[in-house]
Amino acid sequence: MSLILQPIRVATGFDEDGMLVLDEEQRLVAVLVRLSDNNEVAPGRWYVEAKFGVLEGLGHPTYADLDAALEGIAQHLASRR
Repeated sequence: MSLILQPIRVATGFDEDGMLVLDEEQRLVAVLVRLSDNNEVAPGRWYVEAKFGVLEGLGHPTYADLDAALEGIAQHLASRR
């Protein structure tokens, strides 16, 4: 499965670096937000801020980097098809 990232600013009130995650049909499946380095729980990690459709059961994991986030999301999507 091929996923596409598109940078976007997300108005969370704290962390604004974000990525839209689109599937190969250009459908929005998730929004990732990079947590600040000052975040007490998961500094610098990518957080699944919002998810849609088949990702509803994913929860709100964090990932060390965008490659890990794409891999985790792709695996979850593949398990639902």
